[in-house]
Amino acid sequence: MNKEEQLVLKRIVDLAYQADRRGYTTYTDFLNINEQSIFLTNLKELPPVKYQMWGGYEDAERKIIGFYTNDTILTEEYDIKMLEMKPVNAKFADQLSHRDYLGALMNMGIERCRLGDILIKNNCGYVFTDAVIGEYIASSLTKIKHTTVSCTLKEIEEIDVTPEFQEIHGTIASARLDAIIATVFKASRSSITGLISGGKVFVNSKLIESNSYTLREEDVVSVRGYGKFIFKGINNQTKKGRLSATFLKYI
Repeated sequence: MNKEEQLVLKRIVDLAYQADRRGYTTYTDFLNINEQSIFLTNLKELPPVKYQMWGGYEDAERKIIGFYTNDTILTEEYDIKMLEMKPVNAKFADQLSHRDYLGALMNMGIERCRLGDILIKNNCGYVFTDAVIGEYIASSLTKIKHTTVSCTLKEIEEIDVTPEFQEIHGTIASARLDAIIATVFKASRSSITGLISGGKVFVNSKLIESNSYTLREEDVVSVRGYGKFIFKGINNQTKKGRLSATFLKYI
């Protein structure tokens, strides 16, 4: 780990020890997938506390870790809200992307760690955050690019956050990580090798740096700059000895 990653781990471990010593629940900020990987590969550093990870919905990529010593179901306690950012006049609105919504929030001086995933549905943006930041955004954000927007703080249950998938079928020589990523994203094996060795590939939120890592059914693979997919498994073997496989790519 570099110095910055060491500081991330230290902050997380400190929160775990606070929960252990004082007997109350402690929470991290929203962690990106690399920070989650650092945590998950260093669990031996923790005191004997329980933990849960939650980002507002089941398939969230950015998550908060809660440390606790009792049997509380933490997903009921996380103070995560959803903020809807909606063009006032849909007919004349710009086509707003994830980058547009994120950029507008960053321009308000909000640190990325205070925000969870940003979802786009029907040109509206939905961001997961806490109530305090959510209320600040709702009262301050009025325009994204050239589009006037209204912002409303909502309970998570009010919005359908079920992810949408593109089903992909392909043939592979084996369930090696590099072969599967190349198939899903229609890229060359050589370019994928660089992504893996460059620390840009995560399987079930853990950093994987081996090209030959073998995926298992239902593994969730995230590739920075490309996207995320679920490996659904091998269907059958072709006459040429290759393996027919199915993948669900997040849209």
